[in-house]
Amino acid sequence: MTIRPDWDEYFLKLAMLASERATCPRMHCGCILAKNKNVIASGYNGSIPGDDHCDDVGCIIVDNHCMRTVHAEMNALIQAARRGHAVEGASAYVTNMPCTTCAKALITAGIIRVVVFSDFHDTLALDFFKKARVVIDKHTIPSTEISYDLKDYSSARVTDIPSLKQNAKTLNSIDTVTARGGIRKEKIRK
Repeated sequence: MTIRPDWDEYFLKLAMLASERATCPRMHCGCILAKNKNVIASGYNGSIPGDDHCDDVGCIIVDNHCMRTVHAEMNALIQAARRGHAVEGASAYVTNMPCTTCAKALITAGIIRVVVFSDFHDTLALDFFKKARVVIDKHTIPSTEISYDLKDYSSARVTDIPSLKQNAKTLNSIDTVTARGGIRKEKIRK
């Protein structure tokens, strides 16, 4: 049986998942903005819409920073703004300590808490967060595994969607996972 994650671990794992979409090889970062146990927006570091990705054509480096990418925190704030979601009073769950610019943006947007599990080099973020009374909660990295197995759930059905669509007219039964992990044939009502 898996252990149910607490809310901080849950949102940090979502930030980790968002970071898998990142397109800059220098750092993969993810950010989840959440309030009242609900996700407001997500972001990851990547290029502006319509531009090439660093993974494909390389980074544009100025003063040791990639100028091609928009940081995860900025993308999450922009996503929230574009959809009309207020972030004031929300928490930011970020895979890496925000850079100075992202810290200032989070503060100005009204973020009151930042939850992270790793640091960022050369940042004044902690100084700005302290001045703005933003709470910083540093956690250990959550498990990188997601525990989900259909055989563990009695109401789950194992289906092969493409073959179901192809064989819909001739299909008479489907395989169902039983409570004990066995497979049984179940007739389809037509």
